[in-house]
Amino acid sequence: MNTKALRNAGIVVLLAVVVYAVPGGQTSAQFIGGLFSTLILASLVFAAWRMYREHRVALYSLGDRDRGLLYGGVAGIVLAAAGAQKLLEGSGPGVVLWLALIGGAIYAFVTVYRNFKAYSF
Repeated sequence: MNTKALRNAGIVVLLAVVVYAVPGGQTSAQFIGGLFSTLILASLVFAAWRMYREHRVALYSLGDRDRGLLYGGVAGIVLAAAGAQKLLEGSGPGVVLWLALIGGAIYAFVTVYRNFKAYSF
């Protein structure tokens, strides 16, 4: 095993010991995890905003029906991602609802893509 891998493993173990042993370490770890989650979400929103700005003409050329399907598919994915923890914790109707959301979103994306390719040059 090389020295970089050992060093990185040691850093991870040291951070785990600090979180476990220091009073308030778990609260600090939760705060840092929340901060990273917020930064990741903000970067995804920024990337989506940039993609929208760069491809606005192509989006408006889709037509109302296909644009609505596209936005509905994106909303379905966001809804499924937001509720995944609650919906997937059992083997009941939540799993079926989650699969329906994902399947409906994929169907919407495929439909929009096929229509876009059929009418584009």
